Amino acid sequence: MTEYSDRFLVGSQREQVSRFRARVLLFVPLAAILFQVYVPRFFDFLGYLELPLLVTIYFALMRRSQIGGLFIGAFIGLAQDSLSIKQPLGMYGIVKTLVGYFAASVGMRIDVEHSFIRLLLIYFFYFFHQVMYWVMLRGLLGKQIGFDVKRTLIMGVLNALVGVTLFHFLDKLREPT
Repeated sequence: MTEYSDRFLVGSQREQVSRFRARVLLFVPLAAILFQVYVPRFFDFLGYLELPLLVTIYFALMRRSQIGGLFIGAFIGLAQDSLSIKQPLGMYGIVKTLVGYFAASVGMRIDVEHSFIRLLLIYFFYFFHQVMYWVMLRGLLGKQIGFDVKRTLIMGVLNALVGVTLFHFLDKLREPT
């Protein structure tokens, strides 16, 4: 590549980074965490939704910064851990940090504006999240629990469908460039 084409690629990469207001970066994850903690207590059928994970994936993909993805995942995961009664502190923090990092890495390399790509990525990261959480429970805490692959695959599809519609809503909260 020539000197000019290298500059063009770097310049176009910077233009694709989405900007959000600080209140959006604070209130959207907080609303997702509160939804995750309180809504399934009243409506059991919404217990399959993993909104904090979807928000982590969205902000990591759109920011396209691995360090930013780490912090987004850690913040959302630890906040979710702190409000959860049943889960040990730090488990979601570790897993969502990994998801944030890998989602930001993917967001740097491919165009994530298409709905089908988003659907596939959400499905993959949901499955990744569930597998890593299971590995952490078995490895760190020594809990002997089973992993239901069929249920995880079905819940991944449902979360991916909800995630694509959620991503379209969150796209409207981006600052104009």
